[in-house]
Amino acid sequence: MSLPLTGRVSIVTGSSRGIGAAIVKRLASQGANVVINYVASAAVAQSIADEINAKGAGKAITVQADVGSLAGNQKLVDAALGQFGRIDSLVLNAGYLEYALLKDVTEQEYAKHFDTNVKGPLFLTQAAAPHLKPGSKVVLFSTSLTHASTIPPNYLLYAATKGAVEQINRVLAKDLGARGINVNTVAPGPIDTDLFRHGKTEQQIAFFESIHPQKRLGQAEEVSNVVQFLVSDEASWINGQTIRVNGGFAV
Repeated sequence: MSLPLTGRVSIVTGSSRGIGAAIVKRLASQGANVVINYVASAAVAQSIADEINAKGAGKAITVQADVGSLAGNQKLVDAALGQFGRIDSLVLNAGYLEYALLKDVTEQEYAKHFDTNVKGPLFLTQAAAPHLKPGSKVVLFSTSLTHASTIPPNYLLYAATKGAVEQINRVLAKDLGARGINVNTVAPGPIDTDLFRHGKTEQQIAFFESIHPQKRLGQAEEVSNVVQFLVSDEASWINGQTIRVNGGFAV
């Protein structure tokens, strides 16, 4: 019996670590061929590809590309088509986060946040869209902080970009949805990754654990399971939704 994603091809941005790495492993375990995107960590990305290829379910290639640039996005599309001949899903996971209060926001940090978190997924979707057939899936990434009253004030730029992503999701669901392509957004709460732990003290980590009903952080695999469902045929009637994967952190 074939695996449910056998023969499908997925581009996953920011997939050399954390949630992205868990996603490519999950999709490949279900038979998908995956494009692992990284910016600087070539050896880490290749180790993930080697692990996937050794298991013999889906295949993996690695592509160095800055998804904040149109050239980087086109490079990913060309690599997927050149290696696998098709694109069935985009998982737009790559993200950038630096903390800053309003008084400390700079134009450079504003540009970096919006280039990576908004411009990147928008223009990668644009570049891939002509190659997506009915039944294809686009999965954007937001954060449950767009819905949480506990949002810290130094998440200003990050939250602004994710608010933009959720609005892009709503509109693209109508645009691409007319072609039978589903567009949804996954909005994790605190997930125990390097990105989440960056710049936080152990006391701050403990606080985020304490405000979850289960008194723990989420795991990357708990997000990858949702992504795998959204790119599968079983999610055929889910379109334009923001799905908060947060264990009750924000309800």
